[in-house]
Amino acid sequence: MKTDIEIAQEAVLEPIVKVADRLGVGEDSLECYGKYKAKLTEEFLESIQERPDGKLILVTAINPTPAGEGKTTTSVGLGQAFGRLGKKAVVALREPSLGPCFGIKGGAAGGGYAQVVPMEDLNLHFTGDFHAVTSANNLLAALLDNHIQQGNGLQIDTRQIVWKRCEDMNDRALRNIVVGLGSKTDGFVREDHFVITVASEIMAVLCLAEDMKDLKERLSRIIVAYNYDGDPVTAGDLNAVGAMAALLKDAMKPNLIQTLEHTPALVHGGPFANIAHGCNSVRATRTALKLADYCITEAGFGADLGAEKFFDIKCRAAGLKPDAAVLVATVRALKYNGGADKADLARENLDALEKGIANLGKHIENIQQYGVPVVVTLNSFVTDTPAEVAFVREFCEARSCEFALSQVWEKGGEGGIALAEKVLETLEKKESHFRLLYEDEISLAEKIRTVAVRIYGAGSVSFSAAARRQLERLEKMGFGNLPVCMAKNQYSLSDDPKLLGRPEGFELTVREVYVSAGAGFVVALTGDVVTMPGLPKQPAAFRIDVDEKGVITGLF
Repeated sequence: MKTDIEIAQEAVLEPIVKVADRLGVGEDSLECYGKYKAKLTEEFLESIQERPDGKLILVTAINPTPAGEGKTTTSVGLGQAFGRLGKKAVVALREPSLGPCFGIKGGAAGGGYAQVVPMEDLNLHFTGDFHAVTSANNLLAALLDNHIQQGNGLQIDTRQIVWKRCEDMNDRALRNIVVGLGSKTDGFVREDHFVITVASEIMAVLCLAEDMKDLKERLSRIIVAYNYDGDPVTAGDLNAVGAMAALLKDAMKPNLIQTLEHTPALVHGGPFANIAHGCNSVRATRTALKLADYCITEAGFGADLGAEKFFDIKCRAAGLKPDAAVLVATVRALKYNGGADKADLARENLDALEKGIANLGKHIENIQQYGVPVVVTLNSFVTDTPAEVAFVREFCEARSCEFALSQVWEKGGEGGIALAEKVLETLEKKESHFRLLYEDEISLAEKIRTVAVRIYGAGSVSFSAAARRQLERLEKMGFGNLPVCMAKNQYSLSDDPKLLGRPEGFELTVREVYVSAGAGFVVALTGDVVTMPGLPKQPAAFRIDVDEKGVITGLF
């Protein structure tokens, strides 16, 4: 059996100018990065704003398990299937982070015969967007420390510095550090911290900003610290905005690549959904809607994280209204949620499937709360039995969901035609009545409770003493009308990763709350979630290599 990277390396790619031409994008509207990657120019993005929008399709999934779900694979395969049916579609995805690429997950370009390519470029440095975000983030940190060193004219309280440095790598040793050691000229000694680049507020700002003007306004609002009077100090106060925006100028432009079947793909931005808002950029999504009749996008991890944030943060901010949602599951993952051992997932086990399918049921209910029609797809494995597939089909149809089997990993677009036809039928026959989960006017604490109870299934929410103080402070500062971005483990609907299936009535613990004023949301840290992951005992980096001819192996 060929690996994903072998399949990708054997593919014959079209020049990106040819892919763009089929979308009506001329060569003059591209900034090419070699033959197979390009950014869309600002002039072109401006020129298409008055075009009508196509249909917006969100691909999401059940909670991730070691058995795998295949959300990106399904998104790519669905786009390829639309192409085979003669439909004009664009796939809009996030860029992979180097953290999971070298950590536990491996690459993030899809899989099998449903991938975006060039796969190695996408996974490893792409067009430098993540490096630009990292540089802008750390420039702000350097300017902050330099301001303190040069006399601290803003009277920054060094005990109340909230801005963290970042790096696009899993490095647990950097979570908590001390900076400024050495002589007096080496800076003020203080505790500091790192987050992974995808958790940086700069990444969220990049993905939510509409244009350069909006980007600079958002950057200026970022709170980096508080002064001795308790008032916020912003990036604007530090005169950091112009230089940060200069670093992000090219990163603001969406990237165009292709799938294995030459379906256009806009891949741009990459916030994680367990610790950030988990969606590709607003600019890329809006561009895809202008360029095609169908935009297929995805949101990270399970629907409790990615889809909730797509709806309540991204759609709220950008005025987007999704027309349908595709919910991805696998028989193997559902059996794992039902208590089956990882080593036994290939065996038919209807008892475990019956128990674990409650996880799928909850995600169906959650999406339906937003008024969006749902199509459930099973990402097919050869070990799935007819009885297991029939059980899932009946479960979905009993809940007013369309159902389709997906074989895109094995067959590419051909294996997604049944799913594409169900999506098209849903778009034609079921109208979306999209609505937000909560209104801006309710308190931050009530917004957190609403997500916890209605989306996760919690019975109550416990706020630490620090979190209660932080909520009160943020309300007084005027941030009470912002949406909330829940930072939670991805493996469970609860804040305990070991509670699989559909836990109910549990207590969700919120330990810390802070505002991302530039991004425009308030972050609530729950349970033990961390914003700088660590590497596993056997990191994926051990498998990755490059030979004398420059051929990379082991990415996935």
